[in-house]
Amino acid sequence: MKSWPQTTVVGPGGVGAYFGGMLARAGAPVTMLGRPGPPSEHLKRLDAQGLHMQTTSFEENVPVTTSNDASSIADSELVLFCVKTVDTESAAAQIAPHLASGAIVVDMQNGVDNPDKLRSAGIDPITSVVYVAAALNGPGKVIHRGRGDLVVGHKERADDVERLRAWFEAAQVPCKVSPTVETELWVKLIINSVANASSALTDATYGVIVDDAPTWAVAEDAAREAVAVARAEGHDLDEQQTLDTLLAVCRSVGAATSSTQQDLVAGRPTEIDSLTGYIARRGEELGVPTPINRAMWHLTRLRSDTIRRR
Repeated sequence: MKSWPQTTVVGPGGVGAYFGGMLARAGAPVTMLGRPGPPSEHLKRLDAQGLHMQTTSFEENVPVTTSNDASSIADSELVLFCVKTVDTESAAAQIAPHLASGAIVVDMQNGVDNPDKLRSAGIDPITSVVYVAAALNGPGKVIHRGRGDLVVGHKERADDVERLRAWFEAAQVPCKVSPTVETELWVKLIINSVANASSALTDATYGVIVDDAPTWAVAEDAAREAVAVARAEGHDLDEQQTLDTLLAVCRSVGAATSSTQQDLVAGRPTEIDSLTGYIARRGEELGVPTPINRAMWHLTRLRSDTIRRR
């Protein structure tokens, strides 16, 4: 690339660290922006030693800078918005006053309603669908177990979307532009909801879940419910194609557990309300029954509450 954008990663967890790290490795100046207040051990390690990336194709330290001051985002041309869904509104409110007028903000979160939440804060994001198995493996360390590709789109910002695609492709991140990215985001929601809840409730890897026929049958039934909700909302999803995609994604990252399972083990809040919870609530609003998704939602939520009370 002749000119890399000054880049800020808002929420440098597994997803943010991986994609921000790939850009930094290719030559982009990348700042990892943490929460306000004293820097976490993660930020301290990033600042002192850079980001240690252990991926399926390489292992090395990548230099990055850090900040916990939202005003540091003012010089950024590219912003990767990667916070957990429970922090969307607060993080958006913190960065919105400091964004440069031409900054490209990419929403890289789970769920389908975060772009609207960002727009409510005055930020018009590029929507992205993220496919990666990546997680923090200690302060300053990210481990990548599979995939690492993006689908991006925006109905009115074709030039920005193309620039974004070019940057990621130059950083060896496969990136496809889609005119129907919102529908693709629903496919990802279905995959996330089913796979995350199944892994969280069983502590099993995706590969184990796929190979256990009775459990996989339940997962497929949950996916069928979610497809019905998506169709009721106006998205033209093919049920069998969605089931095939679910299977392919889970097989491609078979050695990994879900981010929800990892949050449970660590005693952190989960995103389950934005995943199976969203499908169950939206199904009720649209008159579509979702008993399996509702059960998965509440069982995962209760397990999370129980672990965090210990």
